[in-house]
Amino acid sequence: MAKFCSPPSIRSANPTDWRHIQSLFGDNGACGGCWCMSWRLPRGGKLYDQNKGEPNRRAFKKLFEAGNVHGLLAFIDDQPVGWCAVGPKTEFPKIENSRVFKVPNSGDDWAVLCFYIQPAQRGKGLGTAMLAAAIDYARESGATMLDGFPATHSQKSKLPAAFAWTGVPEMFKTCGFEGVQRVGIKQPLYRKKF
Repeated sequence: MAKFCSPPSIRSANPTDWRHIQSLFGDNGACGGCWCMSWRLPRGGKLYDQNKGEPNRRAFKKLFEAGNVHGLLAFIDDQPVGWCAVGPKTEFPKIENSRVFKVPNSGDDWAVLCFYIQPAQRGKGLGTAMLAAAIDYARESGATMLDGFPATHSQKSKLPAAFAWTGVPEMFKTCGFEGVQRVGIKQPLYRKKF
């Protein structure tokens, strides 16, 4: 694993951080015009395709600047290098509207759903560091449980970054999450209770 030239600092994002989001996500909106809106839409598919790019950017900016987005930003030498979307499940309609991702919700359940790390900083452990910070942030914010849905991959092959945006199981295991078996659903669920 490569090392950082300077250690990263990770903190919760606030409504005045839009310039950092825009700088980090770039013209492509982090990945394919998502702008961290995939989980915030009631469903994917055609609706997601219609909103890619500028519509997602406008929608996320409006939510973000209104203080309606929870998340963490990572910085190295005052430059944004990572984003982690974490928050109450109620902020992510896609979870409730999906057979694959929906799980019973007590109202204080949170989810950590998206990691975007600047390409030059990938493979250095920043995702795991951001997940550890997300645990602290969720606990301090009153969450009773934190769920994640990491992407699976073969132990023999590395998962391309574009497909690892929900994290990978190794990150969640390192941070003390437990795998939850669900009947008839292949997508893994990792859970940490507080």
